[in-house]
Parts: sequence; structure tokens; C-alpha cells
Amino acid sequence: MAADELIEVKFRLADGTDIGPSKYSSITTVGSLKEKIISQWPKDKENGPKTINDVKLINAGKILENNKTLAESRSPVSEIPGGVITMLVVLRPPMADKNSEKLQERSARKSTCSCTIL
Repeated sequence: MAADELIEVKFRLADGTDIGPSKYSSITTVGSLKEKIISQWPKDKENGPKTINDVKLINAGKILENNKTLAESRSPVSEIPGGVITMLVVLRPPMADKNSEKLQERSARKSTCSCTIL
């Protein structure tokens, strides 16, 4: 595989829409692919990713690591030569802030009852 080989990739979102396809160098990192996804995220969709840590890319059932290159992340078994690679984009759910978590814990404690059997 040549270092400057171009690989055609499209990104499938959870609702079935796609970003791409676009051609990327085989030495492109997964982290830079995630940055590209964030920059091309459809503006009409709510709850879009803010950072690359909000995005998980899955190819052939494997979650891809940010520091790996596209060449290292390919699955030759599931790919058709010259075809477009489709990667699944999964968003990490938004994290609740710690203050709201504490309030939820307190309210959960108040609404529970305990029974004592003598």
C-alpha cells in the first residue's frame, strides 16, 4: 500500500444520512477524520458533536482510535477494492453537569422508602 494512496470514505450518521464521500490520504489520522466530521456536521441537526471525544467512528465493527491512521484502521476483509468505505458515526451522549447529578441523587433519596420487618 502506497503512503500517498487516496481512500474514499463516507460517514453514516445515526439517522441514515451521510457525510461524504470524500477522498483522504491513507496517512490521515482518525482524529483528523473526526475533526472533518465536526466541521461538516449538518447544521439542521441538533446536539451535534463539540469535540472529537464526542464522536466514535466504527469500521467493520471496530471502534477506531484517534491516533491511528486510516491505513492502520482499514479492514481488508470487508472492503471491495476501489469501493467506498462507509464508517458509522456514533455520538457520545451529553454529560450532565455534576450539580444536576447531585440534585437528582438527593431527590431520589427523598422519594424512596425503607421497610423494617420485626
